[in-house]
Amino acid sequence: MSGTLDCLNPSAQERSLTLPQLLERRIDRLFATIPLVAELGELFSEHGHDLYLVGGSVRDALLGTLGHDLDFTTDAHPDEIEKLLRTRTHAVWDIGRAFGTIGAKIPVADSTAPEAETPAASDGSADPDSGPDTEPADSPDAWVVEITTYRTDTYRSDSRKPTIAFGSSLEEDLIRRDFTVNAMAVHAATRQFVDPHAGLADIAAASLRTPFPPERSFSDDPLRMMRAARFTSQLGFAVTDPVREAMTGMADRIEIISAERVRDELSKLLLTDHPREGLDLLVSTGIAGYVLPELPALRLERDEHHRHKDVYQHTLTVLDQSIALERSRGRAPDLTGRLAAVMHDVGKPATRRFEPGGKVTFHHHDIVGAKLTRKRLRALAFPSQFVKDVAKLVELHLRFHGYGEQGWTDSAVRRYVRDAGDQLERLHILTRADCTTMNRRKAERLEFAYDDLERRIAELADQEQLKAIRPDLDGEQIMEILAIKPGPVVGQAYKFLLNLRLDEGPKSYDEAAEALRAWWAEQPERQG
Repeated sequence: MSGTLDCLNPSAQERSLTLPQLLERRIDRLFATIPLVAELGELFSEHGHDLYLVGGSVRDALLGTLGHDLDFTTDAHPDEIEKLLRTRTHAVWDIGRAFGTIGAKIPVADSTAPEAETPAASDGSADPDSGPDTEPADSPDAWVVEITTYRTDTYRSDSRKPTIAFGSSLEEDLIRRDFTVNAMAVHAATRQFVDPHAGLADIAAASLRTPFPPERSFSDDPLRMMRAARFTSQLGFAVTDPVREAMTGMADRIEIISAERVRDELSKLLLTDHPREGLDLLVSTGIAGYVLPELPALRLERDEHHRHKDVYQHTLTVLDQSIALERSRGRAPDLTGRLAAVMHDVGKPATRRFEPGGKVTFHHHDIVGAKLTRKRLRALAFPSQFVKDVAKLVELHLRFHGYGEQGWTDSAVRRYVRDAGDQLERLHILTRADCTTMNRRKAERLEFAYDDLERRIAELADQEQLKAIRPDLDGEQIMEILAIKPGPVVGQAYKFLLNLRLDEGPKSYDEAAEALRAWWAEQPERQG
């Protein structure tokens, strides 16, 4: 059985163990490194209640990736949970009370923490199917704890909200969870491992399976279909054939889920290390057609001479390459940049044209794509500034092309920086990632050209504080020099001076004033 351990990330010393031995070792380590689990178990036991570490917390403890979020379930009801937690900490919140969840932040008494473990991504919403609904603790000296009463909630066929009902047993709670790998529990006082649906074996097999038949599980909560895609990317697990078939047959059921929950789940998927696999699962099962239809629309029929690349596969490759560039540049996982990579070519289906001679063109797909991006992200209820940032990147992603052949003046470089604004670093990443050509010479030319552009941006930035470019005169000075009052003309003059600065670089006060007067002499408004 030791040959099935690879998915549990065994150390060199653990490779000789059987699966039951490795399970025992990981549970021992859990209690040794997080004494709080046993302490809370004893606290609840003293008051006549069972308390289990559950769901994503157990899964991640077995995988060796548990962070500082701890998810528990109990037979105690929310009022009793809150009362018991307040004996340990004043930092208690009940924002999830309607779901039976009470949260707390509990200091680590002796600063004991998991040894060299990578914090796991938060797994869920207020639904305890997949883990705590909080950000990781602000400090490594505290645990974020969420305790939820056993639940048996379901969705009605015509409702976007679950019917919340408390259960009476752990078994009842576990069977209603999303996947078997999240349907395991460890008693916080006795260390009993509870795995009625063979979740440990599914972890060892890197398999995603549902406790109930998948049709019932996805009917109870259709968002679980998107979670399947996210776990495919996050854990590197593959869905079973019955799960894939149910996702395909029930894809339209995702429409009853609110835009906000779909948005959050899609965001979690994109922030995993390998979102390509999850996105591909959403597309192949038809779910993407309801939540992000612009993505499957990229699967354009190739012309007989293959005059254009496979836009869908190109998009996934751009996403992969943008993530690699994020890491190489020391950036944290970036939702804005990753969504821009996914959306950068969504204007191509609407702009594809077959020219005489068989040439395929996509003129203005950047502009069309930006409009489609704004529409889609608004439909998914993303914040307005986020929508603007992603759409700007989509609109600007072609701006660089031609730089290597034509060369750019300093003015053009300034405009590039000015138009990118605070999205310049993301634009660097997206533009570089967009090079997926198999022609090595062409790829090297593009890389060299962009290296040169970034070098020139850095040089101009040192000289001129490029990111903060403003006209050489402000509004008060414009009005004083032209002897005019506030009004639209001041804005026109300001724009003229800004363009002058971008074209010719900084000027002295006298030079800028002279240029302003010359411009003003040509304006009909000067008589006003």
